[in-house]
Amino acid sequence: MASRKSSFKLLLPVFLLLLTAYSTFPEAKLANSGVKGFRVACNEEERAALLKFRQGLKDPYGRLSSWVGEDCCNWTGIGCSNQIGNVLKLDLSNPNYYVEKPTAATGYMRACLGGELDPSLLSLTYLNYLDLSCNNFQGIAIPSFLGSLKKLRYLDLSQSSFGGMVPPQLGNLSNLFYLDLSHLTTYSYPQNPWVSDFYWLSSLSSLQYLSLGNLNLSLATTNWLPAVNMLPSLLELHLPDCELRNLPQSIPFVNFTSLQVLELSHNHFNTSLPQWLFNISTLVTVVLSHSKFTGSTPQISWKNNHCSLQTLDLSYNSVSMEIQELIEGLSRCSNSSLKLLDVKYNNVRGLLPDSLGSLQYLETLRISQNALFGPLPTTIGNLSHLQVLDLAFNMMNGTIPKSIGQLAQLNSLDLWGSSWEGIISEIHFSNLSLLTDLSLSSTNNSLVFHFSHEWIPPFPLYSLSISDCKLMNPRFPTWLRNQSFLNEITLSTVGISDTIPDWFWGKSPYPYWWSNVDLSNNQLRGQLPKLVNFAEEASVNLNSNSLEGSLPFWPNVIELALASNRFSGPIPLNIGQEMPNMNILDLSRNNLNGSIPSSISKMKSLSSLDLSRNYLSGNIPSDWKGLQSLTTIDFSNNNLFGQIPSSMCSQLPSLSWLRLSNNNLSGEIALSLRNCTNLYTLDLGGNKFSGTIPTWIGDDLHLFSYLLLGANMFTGNIPQQICGLPDVHVLNLSQNILSGSIPRCLGNLEQMKHRVYLFKPWPLTTFMNTPFLDLQHMDLKVKRLAYEYTNKLLPLINSIDLSSNNLSGEIPEEITNLTYLGSLILSRNQLTGKIPQGFGSLDKLETLDLSVNHLRGPIPISMTSMTALNNLNLSYNNLSGPIPSTNQFHTFIDPAIYEGNSRLCGPPLPTPCSTSNNEDPQPKEDAVEDEDESGKIWFYVSTALGFKVGFWAVFGSLVIKRPWRHAYFQFLDKLKVRLLLVTTGN
Repeated sequence: MASRKSSFKLLLPVFLLLLTAYSTFPEAKLANSGVKGFRVACNEEERAALLKFRQGLKDPYGRLSSWVGEDCCNWTGIGCSNQIGNVLKLDLSNPNYYVEKPTAATGYMRACLGGELDPSLLSLTYLNYLDLSCNNFQGIAIPSFLGSLKKLRYLDLSQSSFGGMVPPQLGNLSNLFYLDLSHLTTYSYPQNPWVSDFYWLSSLSSLQYLSLGNLNLSLATTNWLPAVNMLPSLLELHLPDCELRNLPQSIPFVNFTSLQVLELSHNHFNTSLPQWLFNISTLVTVVLSHSKFTGSTPQISWKNNHCSLQTLDLSYNSVSMEIQELIEGLSRCSNSSLKLLDVKYNNVRGLLPDSLGSLQYLETLRISQNALFGPLPTTIGNLSHLQVLDLAFNMMNGTIPKSIGQLAQLNSLDLWGSSWEGIISEIHFSNLSLLTDLSLSSTNNSLVFHFSHEWIPPFPLYSLSISDCKLMNPRFPTWLRNQSFLNEITLSTVGISDTIPDWFWGKSPYPYWWSNVDLSNNQLRGQLPKLVNFAEEASVNLNSNSLEGSLPFWPNVIELALASNRFSGPIPLNIGQEMPNMNILDLSRNNLNGSIPSSISKMKSLSSLDLSRNYLSGNIPSDWKGLQSLTTIDFSNNNLFGQIPSSMCSQLPSLSWLRLSNNNLSGEIALSLRNCTNLYTLDLGGNKFSGTIPTWIGDDLHLFSYLLLGANMFTGNIPQQICGLPDVHVLNLSQNILSGSIPRCLGNLEQMKHRVYLFKPWPLTTFMNTPFLDLQHMDLKVKRLAYEYTNKLLPLINSIDLSSNNLSGEIPEEITNLTYLGSLILSRNQLTGKIPQGFGSLDKLETLDLSVNHLRGPIPISMTSMTALNNLNLSYNNLSGPIPSTNQFHTFIDPAIYEGNSRLCGPPLPTPCSTSNNEDPQPKEDAVEDEDESGKIWFYVSTALGFKVGFWAVFGSLVIKRPWRHAYFQFLDKLKVRLLLVTTGN
């Protein structure tokens, strides 16, 4: 707000009083500006009005204690005319609003005026300046009587917690040229003031400054622009966060042709940038950030219309543009005055042109989170006024030019997240004496830092972030020793192979030093000091090193990651008392032993606890009382035994992620888990749990995304209630003693039928390589191997594993509804029947294992449509017929995929098919085989029936009809005589 008002707030009062005094009272001089003897005393009627006005106010700080005595012109905040003593100015703005001290908020609130605005102000008939900003009027409405102060030229009610509808009577202030009603939402009075329409605004023809920030203008969203367009003298327009949704693409004419400042940020336009907006040649400052602008930028003649432009902020939208067109257009003005260009978080693409160096007055350049490519031009060194350069998270590559070292005014350099290569040396920083924030990483790990051992940097860093690069010297950088002001450091994945020197932990001119430390993914060794000067609420990440010894006690640290090291010994029993403010604790993948301390319950702010992959033993603690914020528990891969405490869910209302896999836990699943209604991950695999899978898992816990109960001793059927988990996309019930059929309703699992969208992560300004973005991880078996997935990638995994049970019956055809299923493992069961023909619709399936069952029939030709399939196992079944050879199947050249199916033929098996090996089986072959099978059955049935019918048709007749019987035996006698004659040759 301070920067927004700087041009008016500082100079306008003086200008206004001068203008008023010399225009209204030619003979007058400003109050308090000349010799005291020449000033007329306060008007008595106005003095009485001010005292009455004060009675309605609340003044806890005593700011109006000077309002005593006869001369009101000497009172705080009052300005009078020298000649006639009338009050011209009433300035009761809060003087503590802009104070930047640790107690600023408290001091500000104490200094706030409140209460009611008495209409006695109407007695101040010459009042032309009224400022009540930055106070707290506790949601009262702006009084309509202010519209009767006809001489008002300056009205500022901003940030004073007014509420209700803005009175349209303000439209009567025809002399007004400064109006600020902007609102600061507070916890106590969150209801923003609102405007019913904008027609009253068009009457303020003299208005030069208008700010309605944070007012709700949704009811006037269709007529705000026509009203503003009626203000020909308007110089500054501030409408941020006003619920505006309408910005016409065209208007008949642009009337506010003097406009210099336009701020429309944090609205909801959902449209492209209109052409007319960029035809206003007087614009100096344009702020359109966070307003959901989309589409391409219009064809703009930058040279003709924007030579006065100093600030252009289009950040956090979805605007598409070519960076080369934008930069070259802005640089065409020989007198270009551009100081700030911010287009971060858009769809800006292309190559930074050499013309960038022509923007000689540029101070801030932010193009992070876009699609820039190519190198950084060497002309960057021409920007002698540049203070902030932010190109993070793009697709740039090449070497970083040495000319960057010429930017003597640079204080923030962010080149994080591109494919930089080559060497960074001392020359790149030679003249950067003002640099305080440095962030640099290379996605291809091809950037090398080459500094001499004796190098002393010219800059005083506050924040340093370097990741995925290489240090020419693997020793711990000694140049950091001179960085006395450094309190945030990331040196992650940079190849340091050394101990952490003592001076790193202890050298500091301040009682508290480090606030963020990330030295993860190196080869650091040695032990950690027990005491370090950390700032309050510090974060420390030392994951993936070779540090050893016992765990340290660092009371001020609230986020601690020491995973994948060699720490040993027990977790201190009093860790909860020593580090009570802990929020995130990750001690996984170490050599810790002993039991889990019950004192962890003293960490009242704990949200994530990971002790996995250690050698911890004993029972899971039963006391979790008071841990209202704990959402994540991972005790997997330890030696814990006993049962899940019945108190866990009742004492942990926020628990959503519970991993206890690969321990020695036993018993039935505790009924208390039924109370974990926020649980979306439950991993109990690799234990000794028994009994049936409870039906309440599907009845009461509807949030499940990951349900892993494999490698236990569960019996009974798979409950139908599991199908009532709409969000589940990892289901593992393998290696149990489950029986019965596969529920057909598994085909209704919604998450496996639809695409999962991943959202772009929010950018981090500091501590970029923090481990606390990947708090949750899970081991899943894919392609016969176990992979670890973090919470960034887990939403992409859709998997069902029912292998190694006693399941029987056919594979349900409904499984083929799961079109986004990625892995299906049904091996080692007693499944019968055929592979469903609809398997071809599973075109996202990457892993399919149906081995060691009793499946029969051919491999469906539709499976050749499964083009994502890269891991297949059909071995040891009763499959028959030719193996398909088109599409993905021609890559399955390992005979083990099909072994144990004696009636399969064709490559890669040595058994040739009777038909052409070069042709895939057609659907009719399935029909032929079916016909052969059914033909055999009907042959035997018809033969038996025919025999019975024929036998009784002949011999039944002979029994009943004597003449027929005699004729039959006579025929047999004659036949016998003829046979004898033939055989004897007579």
